[in-house]
Amino acid sequence: MLDVLLELRSVSKAFQGVRALRSVSFDLRAGEVHALVGENGAGKSTLIRIVTGAHSLDEGELWLGGEKVGDYNPRIAHARGVAAIYQQPALFPDLTVAENLGIALEPGTGFRWIRWGARRERAQGLLRRVGARIDPDRLVSELSMPEQQLVEIAKALGAGARVLIMDEPTASLTPEDVGRLSGLVRALRSEGVGVLYISHRLEEIFDLADRVTILRDGEVVGTHEIGSVDRGKMIRMMVGRDVTAEYPVAVEGRGGIRLEVKDLRCREAGIEGVTLHARAGEVVSVAGLVGAGRTELARVLFGITPKDGGEILIDGVSVAVGSPRDAISAGLCYLPEDRRRHGVVGEMSVVENMGLAVLSRMFPWGWIRGETELELATRYVKDLGVKPASAYAPAGSLSGGNQQKVALARWLAAGPRVLILDEPTQGVDVGAKSEIHRIVRGLADSGMAVIVISSDLTEVLGMGDRVLVMARGRIVKEYTRAEATAEGVMRSALVESGDEVCERGGGR
Repeated sequence: MLDVLLELRSVSKAFQGVRALRSVSFDLRAGEVHALVGENGAGKSTLIRIVTGAHSLDEGELWLGGEKVGDYNPRIAHARGVAAIYQQPALFPDLTVAENLGIALEPGTGFRWIRWGARRERAQGLLRRVGARIDPDRLVSELSMPEQQLVEIAKALGAGARVLIMDEPTASLTPEDVGRLSGLVRALRSEGVGVLYISHRLEEIFDLADRVTILRDGEVVGTHEIGSVDRGKMIRMMVGRDVTAEYPVAVEGRGGIRLEVKDLRCREAGIEGVTLHARAGEVVSVAGLVGAGRTELARVLFGITPKDGGEILIDGVSVAVGSPRDAISAGLCYLPEDRRRHGVVGEMSVVENMGLAVLSRMFPWGWIRGETELELATRYVKDLGVKPASAYAPAGSLSGGNQQKVALARWLAAGPRVLILDEPTQGVDVGAKSEIHRIVRGLADSGMAVIVISSDLTEVLGMGDRVLVMARGRIVKEYTRAEATAEGVMRSALVESGDEVCERGGGR
């Protein structure tokens, strides 16, 4: 039997009387990929924080390398070879990649000379190991989300971890990067590293894991060899029910053109002559590879990056969008992909977050009335199925799926006619994902025009009444729902991006 690197024995943890984990037992062996799955709020994040020393346990025992651990904190966890890669990168945006890796991996003595050449060389080696084509001298703020994720992976590997926790490591990666990461995980397994792998992409679980542990409502409902369970059984164990209608069916009949974009251009964002439209009652999916310009297009439409030319019309009326305030006033709202930075304010309560976009409307004289805020929040907590311990709980304490619903509620309160959602289910479990799909379809059926940007091809095809494919800052292909296939969408994205040239007489 393989050596046990990590073991939890009957671990329990509660926050303000709410039980997050109840008598959880779990172990991770050397040379094993052990998957941990469950709905958002099932207790996965709490378990990770206990293993990394961020949370103390209320009951039970934690063992590392066959030794019971008493006093435990993140510094001790790091020294004992425990490292974590989270779905939201924890990097210093105003420092370079090499500086971020240096701070994390070099000795923290009070005074020392920094060997800049050696630091840069080490960073290059780690980036090569994870297959990242990133200049170590680039500022982290200039990196895309997938690039930041790869830097996080390089940082963890540089620490020489024996227990490596990977929390949604592929949430922002392209299929090519996912394949590269999978190869890296297998290499680490062959070196005797124990990998605790958390992902809502069940195909990754079946591809990589040796065993899987399923959590539900803070309890372990089963640990199985991966060959002894199938997708259906795993989902039933996670949610306690069958998830049969992952993508709700659209209501027949759509209204007039709600959003029309004509020859939109923005040099700073790399947007080149985009023309599109979205009808009332329609969900338009936007697909493309990382760097295709999908998020950049959304930022231009929302006024974060002002356009250089072109026209934006809402309900047939040309609108000047030079800032997010202009966009909101025109009835266009945007939910970004990065929940932690732009979706919710983690330190503020659920109530406060939900009212942020409409403060001036609810309190025109500047006096904030708590009962008005609570009334608004109570309505959206019920309508969207948000599950906070309290409406006054910090938004950052909620699971990823519930944070996404809080962020969505903030914009729904503004009464948008056009809603742009960027990676709305990224890092969200299958149960919450199904709920978000239902909510999005319901918004469209109520007359809203919804644009969904997603890297998940299944989601692109399942949600979109039409599918637009972007490459190099342009719309390169449009499919109806009946025409769209995963192969066709990917082929359009690859060929137009120049990554696949076989059909054009080329050679890769």
